[in-house]
Amino acid sequence: MTNSPADDETIEATAFSTSLDPYGQLVRVLMPRASYIAIFDRLSTPLWLSDGYDGFDLLHLVEESLHAAGAERATVDEENRHGFSRSWDGDTAYVFVLRDGANLLGALAVSCQDGSNGARSTAFVHGLLRPALQVLARELAHQQSVGDLRKNLTSRDGDLAMLLEASGAAHEKDTDDLEQLLQNCVANLDCALGALLIPDRKIALSAASEGALRGTDAEILAKTQKHLLTWVQVQRRTLVLNKVPPNNPLGALPYKILACPIRHGVQDVGGVLILFKRVGPAEFDARQVRIVELLSRRIAYVVQSAYDPATGLLTRSAFEQRVLAQLAAANAEAQHCVVYADVDRLHVVNENHGMHVGDEVIVAIAATIRANLGANVSASRISGDRFALLFLDTHSDDAVPLVERLRDAVRDLDFNRDGKRLPLSISFGLAAVPNTRYPLSHALAAAEVACKAAKDRGRSRVEVYRDASRRSVPRDEDVAILGTLREAIAHDRFRMDAQPIVTIGDVGQPRRFELLLRMIDGAGERVTPDKFLSAAERYQLTTDIDRWVVQYALEVISSAAPALLRLDAHFAINISGQSLGDEDFIGFLQQRLREYALPPQLLSFEITETATVANIVRAEQLIRRLRELGHAIALDDFGKGLSSLTYLKSLPVSHLKIDGGLVRDVVGNPQAQAMVTAIVQLARTMNLKTTAECIESEAIQTAVGALGVDFGQGFVIGRPRPVEQVLQDLLRGSAGVVRASAPLATARPHRLVS
Repeated sequence: MTNSPADDETIEATAFSTSLDPYGQLVRVLMPRASYIAIFDRLSTPLWLSDGYDGFDLLHLVEESLHAAGAERATVDEENRHGFSRSWDGDTAYVFVLRDGANLLGALAVSCQDGSNGARSTAFVHGLLRPALQVLARELAHQQSVGDLRKNLTSRDGDLAMLLEASGAAHEKDTDDLEQLLQNCVANLDCALGALLIPDRKIALSAASEGALRGTDAEILAKTQKHLLTWVQVQRRTLVLNKVPPNNPLGALPYKILACPIRHGVQDVGGVLILFKRVGPAEFDARQVRIVELLSRRIAYVVQSAYDPATGLLTRSAFEQRVLAQLAAANAEAQHCVVYADVDRLHVVNENHGMHVGDEVIVAIAATIRANLGANVSASRISGDRFALLFLDTHSDDAVPLVERLRDAVRDLDFNRDGKRLPLSISFGLAAVPNTRYPLSHALAAAEVACKAAKDRGRSRVEVYRDASRRSVPRDEDVAILGTLREAIAHDRFRMDAQPIVTIGDVGQPRRFELLLRMIDGAGERVTPDKFLSAAERYQLTTDIDRWVVQYALEVISSAAPALLRLDAHFAINISGQSLGDEDFIGFLQQRLREYALPPQLLSFEITETATVANIVRAEQLIRRLRELGHAIALDDFGKGLSSLTYLKSLPVSHLKIDGGLVRDVVGNPQAQAMVTAIVQLARTMNLKTTAECIESEAIQTAVGALGVDFGQGFVIGRPRPVEQVLQDLLRGSAGVVRASAPLATARPHRLVS
């Protein structure tokens, strides 16, 4: 059985009283005529009382004595130097204050009947009791030290628990954790009120020791928090007001205040953590200030991790964690819906006004989303110009008018550049949250399908995904193939094909190839990437697939590297945009390249133009690392958006692969011909090679050759074949060029995902 805190205090008081019995008996021996004896602590609380005590008047004398002793010692006159006494009705009470140096410990009170000669002097009684007073003072000092130590340990235990809980909040990255952290801070530091204010993240939290804010408390917070935020932003340090001056800008307050800055970086102060203690003996001490400063750093870390710095919305990971937690805590019968939003024609803004203006558009739309959120809605920026929202306890049909108002608010934005208003719009897709093993993933996938349907139907629309009506949203293949894709990753059901790349006009045996991924379904059939890569990107699985591709390609090529090098063979590996933004993947790729140590002439890498622009910093970092290792880099699908021209001069690529859409139209389309010509001229100016993709006829091949393209790739040149078969043909010297010195090893699939 566990004692309650009240029981613990009772037990402690009883033990303390029992431990003072010998001192009371010693006083009785020294003063046999004593009627009753009492021992008090420094706050006039009785610690030990003899039998028959009814000293109401004695208690008043003790309080007066301790009060006088606690004042300046010069105010104690000579008469009371040894103690205090008072006589009434033939009895005299003596009070002797107990000290440990300057530290007040308590008092010993003795009442006795006057003798025939009247009351004895205080000095005389003090002399009689001197041995008892000395040992009792030592005992009280010891007990007080033990009590202070116990309180200190209790407070430190609370501090440690609070810090550990705050540390755990870093893994959750959500405002719910910040609210709990603030509440714990108020409780553990014995505060009346607390507030957390971070304006640029739209965080305004409050807590009270009694659970709910009263009207006056809310008024005080509203009155003080902006002043305190301004103060810490200017001073960049913690403010401690244990005595609030009456003439301060905050006015008269019944509180002591501790305000600690929340920093974004070294100098920038983005918010403030405020704690209020009621006026009384307890003050904010150095230990509490240090604890609050440590907590402020943890809060800053959580905020930086959970919120997108540009828009103030939740990051994708924080959004997913919050949504999954809310769904787990929600009523099992409740209905919820997810919204997927995509800004319309942002690439037009980027191309005509610059990407910095496109960033401003995203920030403006995010601010509109924040301003229109309800209490049950969570919002996230899940990628560049795409957002996701969760409507908790809301049916999809009920959310439609709310989302339509949000769409109209974006459309009505007054966004001007160069004296002209830029028309802005955004498309939305809604989907109900299903009762499945992966509810959020499935809901987001369905909502994105609905969003694409909204764009197909003219943009600036709101579409709802309907399971029973595929006509409303025709593109739901990603949801259907997800299970097959996960199984393929878990059981290494992928294979590689190789498609030849040749110099335009060359009729010799191909020596250059692009490695293309194929998935094997449950029936053993090969599935092309156009059937599963969309689902892989949506469900954040492409990095796992890229790891498999790199491992497989390096293993199969390394088994015949010397012979392939003599043949001047070359293989290109594709890297997805998600892997480009994954620092762990970059490290994995470097480690594998060093481990296999293949001649760099054998391998190059291809990155799409759109992925490069979306992750320009990581793209440049990866490209430079690969170039340092000697590998060539091709910018794939070049010309699809032409949004990378601004960055091309800073990217050390060696090759441009012209987008297949342009190549298919090059016959009979002057605009496509002009664009291909421009790309070829740009490449030659920068000393880059060019490859035309999707050459599907001899006419196209002749046309791109006439425009100066260096290499060609497409069905008219050669269809993809299994890479093992291509390597065997090369090594057998099917054209009579070379013969392998050793049999080709079969690549062992590497399990990268458990």
